[in-house]
Amino acid sequence: MLDIVVLGAAAGGGFPQWNSNAPACRRARAGDPAAPARTQASIAVSGDGTSWYVLNASPDLRTQINQTPDLHPRTGLRSTPIAGVVLTSGEIDAITGLLTLRERQAFGLYATQAVLDQLDANPIFTALDRTLVPRLPMMLDRPIALEPPGFCITPFSVPGKVPLYAEKTENPAEIMNNGETIGLDITDGTSHALFIPGCAMMTDALRTRINGADAVFFDGTLWTDDEMVRAGLGSKTGHRMGHMSLADQPDGTFAAFAGMDVKRKILIHINNSNPVLLADSPERKQAEAAGWDVAFDGMKVRL
Repeated sequence: MLDIVVLGAAAGGGFPQWNSNAPACRRARAGDPAAPARTQASIAVSGDGTSWYVLNASPDLRTQINQTPDLHPRTGLRSTPIAGVVLTSGEIDAITGLLTLRERQAFGLYATQAVLDQLDANPIFTALDRTLVPRLPMMLDRPIALEPPGFCITPFSVPGKVPLYAEKTENPAEIMNNGETIGLDITDGTSHALFIPGCAMMTDALRTRINGADAVFFDGTLWTDDEMVRAGLGSKTGHRMGHMSLADQPDGTFAAFAGMDVKRKILIHINNSNPVLLADSPERKQAEAAGWDVAFDGMKVRL
């Protein structure tokens, strides 16, 4: 059995974003029930209901832990049911929360060697004592049995781009499929879920991996590629940021998933500009009609 809790459903900046005065963020800030606030994207997974693994350490991790009883300390003066953290990229939104976990608490830190190299290059992450928090490299397409036993994760390459802080001037928007961005295949031998919070394009290999899954948490950053530009919220398109967009034709997420056999499709990493966040929007109705759920903080999925 797999238990999954959505710790945060929003993209970088959260919802509402701290400096956004856009209409949707104003609604969320005012407590509009059709625009509930969301923290930055992360999920927690357990195979036994006791030990948990956090997938991506968002900047909101402290708040997410406090809002999730499954992750509260249970024994002694200091303890945690968090057995490990697994990173899908070196993006700020995925690694900053590691600094929240610096109080000399033991857990495993899993990432590809490329992401571990990025952490090694920044001395601030030495706040995590390596004798208590070993940095454990993951190899693409090689399953890792997480302890205590209960489930396995397999990292796999997803089309994406390097983090903003690691971009090179020659081709900063280059989309790569070399393990810089990964997804996670999660299974207990019976149930099968995928966590893909960032994806720049659908490929045949990715389609094959997704097809037949019990649940997929998939990149829902933008509704259309140019929505931030049209709304006056920024100059970057979704493609420039390394994300597919939901409604774009013929290369959007909805079109890419058409015909695939996935029992439950869940959007995560949703930008504050994306109208699918609003329960009363036409875009939300369109997403639901296409068979998608929109993740929210505290959402639970049992497989």
